[in-house]
Order: sequence, then structure tokens, then C-alpha cells
Amino acid sequence: MLGKLGRGTGPLASLNLIRDFTSPRLGAVAVVSIALLSSTSAFAQVGTPNTTAVPRGNQLGDIVVTATKRETNLQKTPIAISVVNAQSLSDRHALSFIDLADGSIPSLRVATFESRQSALTVGIRGIVPGDANQTARDQGVGVYLDGVYLGRQQGLNAALLDIERIEVLKGSQGTLFGRNTEGGAVSIITKAPSGKFGGSTTGGFGNYGSYTGQVHLDFPAFANLAFKVDGLVEHQGATTKNPLAGQTGWNYHNDVGGRIAARWKPVEGFTADFSYDRVRDENTPFFSQLVNYNPLGKTVGQYVLNPTTSRYVLVAPGTAAGVYTACSTCIAPLSPLYLVSGNDRQTASEIGVVQQPSVNRNSGLTAAFRYKVSSNLELRSISAYRKTSADQWDANGPHRTIFAPNANFSRYSLSFLRQHQFSQEVQAVGTLAQFDYAVGLYYFTEKVTERAATPSTNRFNVDGTAYTINSAIAVGPITSSNQGYDPGSFFIQRDSHAKATSYAAFGQVNYTPTGFDALHLTVGARYTHDKRDGVLTKVIGKPSNFPFHFAKGRVDPLAIVALDATRDLHLYAKYSTGYRAGGANSRSQTFTSFGPEVVKAYEIGAKTDLLDHRVRLNVAAYLMNRTGTQEDFDNVDTIPTSPTFNLHTEETRNAPGISKIRGLEADLTVSPIRDLTLSASYAYTRTKVPAIANPFLPGNPLFQVFVVYTPKYAASAAIDYQLPTSFADAKIRFHLDANYAGRQYTFQAENVKSDESFIVNGRIALTNLALNNDGTKATLSVWSRNLLNEAHIYRRSGSNRGTLGDYSNVNAPRTFGIEAAMKF
Repeated sequence: MLGKLGRGTGPLASLNLIRDFTSPRLGAVAVVSIALLSSTSAFAQVGTPNTTAVPRGNQLGDIVVTATKRETNLQKTPIAISVVNAQSLSDRHALSFIDLADGSIPSLRVATFESRQSALTVGIRGIVPGDANQTARDQGVGVYLDGVYLGRQQGLNAALLDIERIEVLKGSQGTLFGRNTEGGAVSIITKAPSGKFGGSTTGGFGNYGSYTGQVHLDFPAFANLAFKVDGLVEHQGATTKNPLAGQTGWNYHNDVGGRIAARWKPVEGFTADFSYDRVRDENTPFFSQLVNYNPLGKTVGQYVLNPTTSRYVLVAPGTAAGVYTACSTCIAPLSPLYLVSGNDRQTASEIGVVQQPSVNRNSGLTAAFRYKVSSNLELRSISAYRKTSADQWDANGPHRTIFAPNANFSRYSLSFLRQHQFSQEVQAVGTLAQFDYAVGLYYFTEKVTERAATPSTNRFNVDGTAYTINSAIAVGPITSSNQGYDPGSFFIQRDSHAKATSYAAFGQVNYTPTGFDALHLTVGARYTHDKRDGVLTKVIGKPSNFPFHFAKGRVDPLAIVALDATRDLHLYAKYSTGYRAGGANSRSQTFTSFGPEVVKAYEIGAKTDLLDHRVRLNVAAYLMNRTGTQEDFDNVDTIPTSPTFNLHTEETRNAPGISKIRGLEADLTVSPIRDLTLSASYAYTRTKVPAIANPFLPGNPLFQVFVVYTPKYAASAAIDYQLPTSFADAKIRFHLDANYAGRQYTFQAENVKSDESFIVNGRIALTNLALNNDGTKATLSVWSRNLLNEAHIYRRSGSNRGTLGDYSNVNAPRTFGIEAAMKF
């Protein structure tokens, strides 16, 4: 049966791929990476009792995944997959999805959208969207919760509720997972009711006023019906202080959520799972700080008042009195209030601004049915309704506005998005003779609305030595209860509405020829039809009526050859395609539709177990060619009769040419002695995007587009060790991990890179402490994230270099705490 478990998926190689990875230059990279892996480590791939066999001695246990719509052994599944289990999440004190932004899985890149924790950007293998935080645009990596696709990136940072494991599927998953998985898929799987009484509680506190509490209760089955209830609260105070009284600082978050699940087994072979979850996530953005002033070395001008116009004019220094000629080559003087921080993390803003937490409310209802018709056929159905409400109050700091006398500054980015979606999937998964197959139908629809405003909260005095809080849109005094702002007085920048509908039919068949049990051939295809409609009713405050319509069908094929060279050596080659659906840009002038972007991917890989299952090494090399890339262009409307005349907007079109992405990945797990696990991961990613012409600017000038949040080199390492004690069956568990990422672009149109990063996390826990004879166990632990308090710029922009300077966001500081847990 293990042979059949390995038939799920895998990679078909091309001669170009082999040539790329046998070149002297990349060969050297590969040698260096394997040398690194032999001494470092990433997530320990030792699954929970629900996902892996119990290790024998110091042998590594099997890991079971469901990436091919059936349970398979990770080592015999020809897909590049990383698995994060519950123990790994606890060891890293990872409580929400953004905690994976430290680079623990080098190929998976997670970052804030802009500086906001309220919406996350998720990328794999260089497929990272620049701006999907809209009503009619999608990400290139699909995120799934218990098999249900999450349509918006708003709310992805909600707290994780009793996770069994997270499967990160690398590379295009267009056949079994479908649209918006051109870079891969992240599948989050929660723990289901067991039908046996039990549970756990966890509580702890730490610096920055943080505290956490979780309760998970499993109830015994009655009349073949079992229930499970989960609840949590997670809080952290701001790590950058806001001096304005009654206002929240930066990098604050507070989550409260719960989930109730039921499992019903009325007859043999039939299982019905129902669940309802709801999470409220409050957060503030990371602080945007001024890295430098006047990096281009321009002449610093001075402001003078023109009595005729009663306006201040920036003139060159030494300009004669009474001359009011503006200096176009000068830079405005720096307000004496502004702090130039360089690369140092600011612990407090020197200027107070209005800031209240953004609020995301996410909820969902899922009904999943499985009926095992026979030992060779199972029918499945997943129905789900989900809802997202995102109120964004984003004052990322005062440092993105130049000083001018009596001028407004400190942009308050407000967005109010409402989305609800429904999806239905049916599957038939079975075996027929030498064939394993999975076929199905899928339907998805969503409606999204958003309105946005960008008021300025502060106003300089004449010489920039002081400021006041704007009262033009304030209602009464600014307090913690009303925050001083009335939504009825907002100047709406944009207002858009969109509806998407997608349906698909898919099938994948794995064939093991008679007499050749070591050879597995897989073919698959998915037909998808996408339809999207919407209307832009307001552009930069001006009423409009710009509708858009998009409809297109396509087929995504898959072909895999997998070979069990030995019992412990599995080779595969894979060809697949994936795509990101078309749509429209709600920040544009006319809501003009654009088409899908498509990836053709080639991959070869090997999965090995060595030294009597004490060493596990998995490697994969891939190349991807992306066409129809959805690129953003700056546009200034020059048509006098247009309702958006002279307004600056963002347009999205499908760029010509081929974007090339090449990469190498390796994962190593070693268990040299009992209770000691060393693990490591490495990712090398090379991207090449052709320069493209901007069709919206005079002369159609060429400009270079950059792949964001994708370092050329990234690595992660971990050490896990358990030491038995002499009392109450307890063990002491030590965990230490280190995560490195090289410099990377963070804006598609800016040739500016962030800093390299090196984040270390650690935990020491007294585990398995028997409290009584009925099996109740306790765990006491101390933990730290960013143990070395390393500071690096993870997002940097040079767009204001000519008028002020670079601004940036710095990663979170060191956090630490203590925690107590009880399992019964």
C-alpha cells in the first residue's frame, strides 16, 4: 500500500532545467547549500501523533500529508512540501500567520501589505503579488483552511485555532487546487473532534504587556456525535510608543476568537464534519521611520511668504528679498521635529498622531461529508460560507510627508472592506486496478466592496517646530473611545464593488504499470472558467461610473514521472501550470480589466532517507516561466474632459515578455542520537524580469520591474533536544532556531532593497509533567522570539528621495514570556 501512497504527484524535468543546475556557478551554490544544511536546520519534520508514525529509537518517523487529496507519505509524494506541525508552532511561539515571516520556511515569504498587519502578502518561489489588497485582484499563492480557499488577504493574520499542521506546497498547484496557486498553496488543517473526553488549556504572559490564553475541549461522542470547542485570546501592547494621549502605538495586536466543531458518524463509512469559527483581530501597523534626509545631496531651500498670494514659496538660499521664484531643484528643509533614525529601530515616535487599531472580523461555516462507498472509492463534499470585514485605520507614522509651513502631514490611510464568499467542492477519490484517481467539481463566488479615504491628521506651524491635530474632520476632543474622527466627514478617495464567480472540473490519475511497481506516472488537468464584474463609483473624490467585465476559461495540465529508485530513494520530475485570475485595479482611473498571468513550471527532485532513517534529505530544482505578468503602472490623466483630469492613479495591465524564475531548495533532518533532532532548509531563488514600457507616460519610457520579498538566498536551522528527568515522567525540551534571508526588493518599481535578516527564536520547556494518575500532564516553558533583538529594515522605499528621504519599516523587537499548559 505504501507504493500506492507514493503515486500522488511529482515533477517532469526539462533539459533547460538540468542545464541550469549543472552549470559551474549554480553547482557551487548547491555545494555550499548542502554544506550549510549539514550543520543547520529548519522546522523539524517530526509530525504530531495524528500525522506521523511513532519514531523507532532515534529513527525519523513518517509524515502523512494530504496534498494529493489522499493521505500519502511525504517521502513518497512527488511534490516539494514543507510541513509545520503543532509542536513546531509551539516551539517557535507562532500564534498567527505573520509569525512565519521570520523565514522559518525559506521558500515561503510572508510580509505585511504596506506596513499593515491587517493584510498579509504571501509568496512562494518568487510569485509574490505587489498589491492584492483590493476588491478585484488576487494573490498568486492560495491559502486554504480545512480545504476552503480564503479569497482575500485581509484577515490572514488572525490567530491560529488549534492547528494540527500546515502544509506548504511549493510550485504551481493549478490542477488539484486551482486558481491563484501559480506559486503554490498553503493548506492549514485544524484538529477535528476525537470523540473522546480530553482537552488542554494554555496561559502565559510576556513583555510589552502581552498575554495569551487558550482552551481546547474535546467531548465524548454521544449517539455517534462528537463536539470540540476552541477559544483563545492573544494580546500584545505596542512596541513603538505614540506620544499622543489616548492613541494606540505601533505593532499592537489583540485577538479574540473561537471555534466549535462537530463530527457525526451515523453509519459505517460515513462522516459529517461541521464547524463554525469566528475571530476578531485588532492591530496597528509597523512604524514607518525616516532612514535619511536628502540622500541625493540637493540644495536645501528656504520658505518665504509671498504677500501677494499669501502662500509660502520654497526658494533657493540667498534669494534676494522680494523675489518669489520657486526653486525646482531644491529640497524642502527638514522639520526640527523629525528624527532621522538610520537603520535603528525607533521605540517611540517623536510626533504623536491619531491612531486607532484596525479591526478584522473573520467568520466561517463549513460542512464536509465523506462517504466510503467501498475500500476503493470515497465520495466527498465540502460546502463553506465565509465572511470578512476589515476596517483599516493605518497611521504608519509622520515621516512620509515633507515639511511646509501651515501644511497638513501624517497620512491616515483608511479602508473599509466587506467580503463574503461561498464555495462548493465535490470529489471522488479512489483506486481502480493500477490507477489511483481524484476527480471533482468546484464552484466559488464572492462579493467585495471597499471605500477608502486618506485624511491628514496633523498640521505644522509656520517654522515646523510644533504641530496641531487637525480639527476639520474631528468631532469633539480626541479620546480613546471616539478617536476624534467621524466617518461621515471622510473625503472618499475611491469606492468600488466587485463580484467574482469561478467554476472548475478537475481530474488527476496516477498509474503504476504492472510489473514495474517502482514507476509511477501521473497526469491531470483542470478546466476553470472565471468571471468578474465590478464598478468604480468614485475616483480620488470624484464621482464616476466605470464598470469592468472579465470572463475567461482555461485548462491547466499536469504531468509527473516518479521513480522509487530504492526503498529509501524517490526521484521525480514534474511539469505543471498555474495562474492568477484576471481582474481590475480599484486604484485606477477607469477600472479597466486585465487578464490572468500564467506560469509554466518544470521541476526535478529527490527524497531520501539515509543511515537507517536517521538522515532525511529532500532536494528540488525548478524553473518557471511567467507570461501575462500583471504589472502596475503610474498614470496621470491628461485629458481635460475626463472626470479624473490631472489625477495620479495606478493602472494594471498584462506586461509582454517572459519573467523567468529559477530555484533550488533543500531540506535536511538528522537524528544522530535519541531525542536529538537537527534540521535545516535552504532556498536559492533567481529572478529575471524584462524591462517594460509604460504605456501611460509620454514616450512610453522603459522601466525595470522587480520581484518583491524574494531574497536570492534564504536558510533556516533548528536544534531540538529532549532530556529525561528523574521526577514525574517529565522531560526538559530545548528548542533553538535561526533564520537568515538576504536583501530583497520590497517595491515592484523601485531599485531599492531591504536589509538582510538573521532572526533567532528559542524555547525551554519542562514537558510531560504528570499531575495525577489519570493522565493529566503539564508543561511549563519560557520562550523568546527574536532572541538577539536583531533589527533590520524589512521594507524600504526610495520614492521620496528627491523631496525628503527614504522611509522604512523595521522588524519587531525581541519578545519573551513564560507559559503554562495542561493537557488532560
